[in-house]
Amino acid sequence: MNTPNALKGVLLDIDGTLVLSNDAHAHAWVEAFQQHGIVVRFEHVRPLIGMGGDKIVPALAPTLDIDTGIGREINELRKQIFLSKYAPNLKPAPGARALCERMRAQGLALVLASSAQKEELQVLLRIADIQDLVDNADAGSNGKKSKPSPDIIEAALNTAKLKPDEAIMLGDTPYDILAALKLGVGTIAFRCGGWDDSRLSDAIAIYDDPADLLAHYVESPLYSAVAVSRKHGPG
Repeated sequence: MNTPNALKGVLLDIDGTLVLSNDAHAHAWVEAFQQHGIVVRFEHVRPLIGMGGDKIVPALAPTLDIDTGIGREINELRKQIFLSKYAPNLKPAPGARALCERMRAQGLALVLASSAQKEELQVLLRIADIQDLVDNADAGSNGKKSKPSPDIIEAALNTAKLKPDEAIMLGDTPYDILAALKLGVGTIAFRCGGWDDSRLSDAIAIYDDPADLLAHYVESPLYSAVAVSRKHGPG
């Protein structure tokens, strides 16, 4: 698990964490399946948001695979529906940019750790208004296994050349927390993604949203870790 005197970077989920997009993703999935004659209910899709299409498609239609045939078509259609119909109306989570600015001011690297495909990610970054603050704004899932598999977390750590005990994850779903835990990274969770505290209980701290964390920044694991690190110096 993350040790508080080694923090050098923060791994950022974006959907539900920095952009209020989880409901939109669920609606886009429902519509994409519907256009292929498959009825899925919003309330069945919504708890899956936070995982990528590689997990969601077979969970909703076990005979389909995201890489081939109808499964692939549904995933591509879902992306287009999300980008054209829902993304224009999305809002950043309260305090998203301000929190990222504060973390950068503390000397922390900010690294995306999102299941979003590259085209979607660029749109989400613009909505959150943090393109200039992250260290891998051109990232995308690139076919990696999505959360709760640890692949995306591992890729983010490698991108930033961080060890697991040098990073903290910011996320909003149990899948973020579990994926990070598999590599020994602790997660600060936000309720703004729609999950209650019982499902986020393995996080090292829980806040309403980025603005809530920012308001309590000096009491948070982020500030105390950096403060301890600076007090004792390198090594």
